Formats: sequence, structure tokens, C-alpha cells
Amino acid sequence: MSVMPQTIALFGTSADPPTIAHGEIVAWLADHFDRVAVWASDNPFKQHQTYLRHRLHMLELLLSDLQRSNVQLEPDLGHPRALITVQRARERWPDAHLTLVIGSDLVAQLPRWYCVEELLMRVQLLIVPRPGYQLRAADLAAVQALGGQYWIAELTGLPVSSTAYREGDREAGVSAPVQAYIEQEQLYSCQDVAVVT
Repeated sequence: MSVMPQTIALFGTSADPPTIAHGEIVAWLADHFDRVAVWASDNPFKQHQTYLRHRLHMLELLLSDLQRSNVQLEPDLGHPRALITVQRARERWPDAHLTLVIGSDLVAQLPRWYCVEELLMRVQLLIVPRPGYQLRAADLAAVQALGGQYWIAELTGLPVSSTAYREGDREAGVSAPVQAYIEQEQLYSCQDVAVVT
């Protein structure tokens, strides 16, 4: 009798800062995969406001609030190039079925990613819809033309974002432990942003 391979969701995020929307995505992934590997890393298409060590710690605080046994922070998977991350994951879990999780805001930029065709040969994509970033048929067709296999999560993220938080949007919620850490370390200029408990 053959054993089904373990399913692992690979969820990297800039986490600058991690919001309650990140937490909602991780909780959804935990319900649909055997294991969820989470890390904070630098996105070469973004400018990051906070040092990676702070973003990793905030992500750790967010995950500890979720209390999901199949979710682990895996900081050593993180790399600005997704292909390197997937290679590291494959070395760690050689027999697992790997799924790389990306937000709908990243689909249009996928063709510009480092060695994207090789990346898409090694991993399936899970696209998480984000408010304000509609999935366009042309972008999905471009992913398929590069050899990518994808599915779209039956989940629409909360209308909050890290960018909105950094810009002082009071509706861009972060968890209380993350907010406390932000204030302790004085990470952002918007210290009075809304906290969601």
C-alpha cells in the first residue's frame, strides 16, 4: 500500500509588519495542508522599511497567537529568490508535495522572477486573492505559458495590508503582541495604528 506524500504549503512574506490578514491566510493553509512552512524574507521587487530580524520576530509572535501545531516558522528557507527557497525546501522534505503560496498582487510580476520556468517546474502555485488585486486572465495565461500549474484559494484576504499600516491607516490591523513589539522597538512612525485583539 502506497503512502500519500506529505503536503506542504510554502508561505513566505515580507511581514513588514505581519498583519491579521497574514494570520488569516496561515490559518486557512493550516486547515488545507499537512504542514505550513512560514518565513519572512526580502522581496527584490519591494523596499523594506524594517530589518529582517524584526520582521521574523513579529512573524513569530503572530504564529504563536494562532496555536496551530502544523505551522512552523522556518527562517532558513527564506531567500530573495523563490527558486532558492524551493530548492532548500526540497532538500528538507525530499518526498513532499510542495505548494508555493503567493498573493494575487504577485501574479503579474511572476514572469520577471529569477529562473521562473525552473521554479514552476519544481512547485505548484497556490494563489491567494487579495482585495484590490484582481486576477487577470492574461496574467494567469502567462503563468500557464511558462509551464506553471496553479490553483486559486477559496479565500479572500482581509482588506488590510502592511503598506497601509506603514502609511498610518488605522484600519490596517495587527495583533496586540505585534503592536506591542512595534512600539517597544519603535519600528514605524505610525505608533497609534489600530490594534485588533
